[in-house]
Amino acid sequence: MHKYRIEGGIPIRGTIAASGNKNAALPCIAAALLTDEPVILRNIPNIEDTNVMLLILQSLGALVEKIGEHEWKISAKDINRSDIPAELSKKIRASILFAGPLVARTGKAIMPPPGGDVIGRRRVDTHFLALQELGARISVDGPFSFTANKLVGADIFLDETSVTATENAVMAAVLAEGHTTITNAASEPHVQDLCEMLVGMGAKIAGVGSNILQIDGVKKLHGTDFAIGPDFMEIGSYIGLAAATKGSITITGVNPRDMRPLKVAFSKLGIRWTIEGDKLSVAVGQEMKVNQDLGGMIPKIDDSPWPGFPPDLTSIMTVVATQVEGTVLIFEKMFESRMFFVDKLISMGARITLCDPHRAVVSGPCTLHGDKLVSPDVRAGMAMVIAALTAHGESTISNVYQIERGYEQLVEKLQSLGAHIERVEIED
Repeated sequence: MHKYRIEGGIPIRGTIAASGNKNAALPCIAAALLTDEPVILRNIPNIEDTNVMLLILQSLGALVEKIGEHEWKISAKDINRSDIPAELSKKIRASILFAGPLVARTGKAIMPPPGGDVIGRRRVDTHFLALQELGARISVDGPFSFTANKLVGADIFLDETSVTATENAVMAAVLAEGHTTITNAASEPHVQDLCEMLVGMGAKIAGVGSNILQIDGVKKLHGTDFAIGPDFMEIGSYIGLAAATKGSITITGVNPRDMRPLKVAFSKLGIRWTIEGDKLSVAVGQEMKVNQDLGGMIPKIDDSPWPGFPPDLTSIMTVVATQVEGTVLIFEKMFESRMFFVDKLISMGARITLCDPHRAVVSGPCTLHGDKLVSPDVRAGMAMVIAALTAHGESTISNVYQIERGYEQLVEKLQSLGAHIERVEIED
């Protein structure tokens, strides 16, 4: 096991390239099961979650070959099992994304409940309801079991705008017989990436990028060569880091369209950037002042389904807000445990009032001091990294496995920006 040792208080400066979107790579890897022809996926981030997904593919009989630094060739011609090994399924939340493709390809999928971050109750009901509408029979006594003699198109209304449930429903529907309508579908860039990949494989999907997807099932999909888009969660995290440390950063490989919801939220904290082509730059000398709502009211930064502000960045915004003049309300609506990491920020000197499991009032600016920290999940872990790099003195962060599940070459990228961080082995 490892931990990070960080010396804070040093502004970061430099240029990095955006990694591929983790949340797009995971369903696209699972979607390779939908064809017996080779699939090439490019811009796949080298992180623990994608590595586990590729191992699951191999366990099912697929041939997985690394053909470039971030490029993989997958051949799922000879799938010889429909059950996912428990030790792999429990490592990541995204293991449930194999349910739809396996049922569509083999008529059966068996898996233990998925793992992932512990950030409150994380329903899987929407996955079940969507696949049931398409004709799957589901058992939750013991491992999850999905079986179907035939999938048939249906009019599906998702009971929540779930990203992964939308992705599972789409992957099953593209090979179902007849027409499927998915209403209240998630429309995040990673959902769009999956749909575009499937269209490139011969799927018929209309409404990509909207909350209503129209799918006409086809009998067979072919192979494809597809590049994953940039990870706007990672980009948002580095923007927050540059602002909080009063540094500057240039990020290449950015999709400007993905940045619009983030721009609205960051501007409430007096943080702005410029974009030229695919290059985003955050300059030194940010205003770093809360822009009050009309009438001098305290503004809020709250998450919502796309194109709203993404919930995965509320932890990052909480830390950034500690360095901004004024008061802001952070309202994370989805997970009742995600905001509990703020007690560590308070111990570092942050002025935060946790109103309830979903809302925190942050007043700044305040001086943070180094501390011993433990990463509870991917995004809160990155928020702690930003806090430690902003703080005066030394901090250590353990359980960094959780952070590295979502951020590629984090230590190396931070070091290239001048951050004083090292990854050291924890002594017994």
